Amino acid sequence: MRRALELAELGRGYVSPNPLVGCVIVYQERIIGEGYHRQYGGPHAEVNAINAVEDQSLLPESTVYVTLEPCAHFGKTPPCADLLVEKKVKKVVIAAVDSNPLVGGKGIEKLQNAGIKVESGLFEKEAQQQNTRFFTFMEKKRPYILLKWAQTSDAFVARANYDSKWISNSYSRQLVHKWRAEEQGIMVGTKTAHFDNPRLNVRGLAGKNPIRIVIDKQLTLDPNNHLFDQSIQTICYNNLKTEEKENLAFVKLKEDFTLKALLDDLYERKIQSVMVEGGGFLLQKLISENLWDEARVFTGSTRFESGIPAPHLDVPARRVEDVFGDRLEFYFNN
Repeated sequence: MRRALELAELGRGYVSPNPLVGCVIVYQERIIGEGYHRQYGGPHAEVNAINAVEDQSLLPESTVYVTLEPCAHFGKTPPCADLLVEKKVKKVVIAAVDSNPLVGGKGIEKLQNAGIKVESGLFEKEAQQQNTRFFTFMEKKRPYILLKWAQTSDAFVARANYDSKWISNSYSRQLVHKWRAEEQGIMVGTKTAHFDNPRLNVRGLAGKNPIRIVIDKQLTLDPNNHLFDQSIQTICYNNLKTEEKENLAFVKLKEDFTLKALLDDLYERKIQSVMVEGGGFLLQKLISENLWDEARVFTGSTRFESGIPAPHLDVPARRVEDVFGDRLEFYFNN
């Protein structure tokens, strides 16, 4: 199962809104096949693992280890539970039960009804943590919200004129690009979009660009802003209009629209995770309204003395790392 979890991780950034899943097939204590869900719309982990088994006649005497309950419904691909039944595997060991109401226990039921022995709960905590975005999306009916900011040693995220270059070092900034490639969406507020004119894409490494999300209530941003260049799928939430262009959607919410309403719309669009890159006002509002799941905070050695204060979290950091002199803290809202 540890190997299955390792394999599942290889799909991060490519399978959303599907979960990460790894699968290992064992015959007489020897691995004879393994696979993982590689990309959204493609074959699931169980299919890839079974296809990797050279001698299919061994399957009826084999045990299948899978990190998430095999699906029992038709989606982009046929149900994996049906495939395991068809192959007459002897036993299936599952790490975590699927919280998707289309699956939740139905995959296990199909397997047991076919006479296949099923066990669940092996490395359950690790599997749930690996798919925390998927479980949050299914259970809270909103995307997993990852907050990210860099602050000075005296706790400012920008100078009074909103200039923030550069608080963190180049290694930290490259790490952020890796994170962008792992999330389905990336969000900023009006001031960050105006003063930083960010591209919010993945640079310096191979990876999928996240969907860009910007809040611009009164549509005051310059139409020449990088976020409106239509190079990457972008959603602009506002109070004035709904309009669709290639790679650019303007979505009108109610006059007093809330962040909850915005997240509801992202949920309907099946956007499973969003990294929020500021600024301070948007980040603090998400914290105040308890609409966040994780925060990653860089603290550099620079001092601004005054400026825009960093957001405040009421929970202690769960993990601290050093990134070539920058302090990186990980916070979790649970």
